Amino acid sequence: MQLIWDSLPIILLGARSTVSITLIAVTLGCVIGLFAGIARLARNRAVRLLATAYVDFFRGTPLLVQIFMVYFGLPQVADSFQHYLMATFSIPQIWQSTHINPFPAAIISTSLNSGAYIAEIFRAGVQSIERGQMEAARSLGMTHAQAMRFVILPQAFKRVIPPLGNEFVAMLKDTSLLSVIGFEEMARRGQMLIALTYKPFQIWTTVALIYLLMTFVISRFVDYLERRLKTGDDHR
Repeated sequence: MQLIWDSLPIILLGARSTVSITLIAVTLGCVIGLFAGIARLARNRAVRLLATAYVDFFRGTPLLVQIFMVYFGLPQVADSFQHYLMATFSIPQIWQSTHINPFPAAIISTSLNSGAYIAEIFRAGVQSIERGQMEAARSLGMTHAQAMRFVILPQAFKRVIPPLGNEFVAMLKDTSLLSVIGFEEMARRGQMLIALTYKPFQIWTTVALIYLLMTFVISRFVDYLERRLKTGDDHR
């Protein structure tokens, strides 16, 4: 028991990093997902195909692989581009690296992954709005973009809040995969403590309980929001 109390401050520092990276990932994912979700409904076929390719790739491949692609793959692409510039324009070498810092790698990989899932949430939310809403807005003289901005999206946002909460919970747990690149979130902190104490059961149990507490609180908050939104609809 004393080991758990002594380890708790270090694990809680990791929990703070876990929540922070989740907030950043889901926030950026909402921005990416909003544009990708709308692009999935665009009239332009090329735009639809591009958005669909993005969503299918990041939803159809493991987050762990995406983390490795960003952490190890992006520097290789950057080095190849630099070699091309050196050979073509005879410029001196500027950088040479085999990986990037874990923090930006964590943000890029988790945000792109979250954006793909949120894109589908927004697409479903927009499609759930009755077709007559768009037709009524267009009959009032609005352009398609204006109708989407002022009529469709405000209603869709209300409907997608519960699934966005579920995405936040899922991403909170998935951030544990970032430990493989050395990002010091909660799982990584647990690994470091185990290397010092050789007490894996106690440490992993503590980490698991903190994850459980965080996801429980967020899930209850999402349930509360969902009930409030349903109550607001019933009073119309």
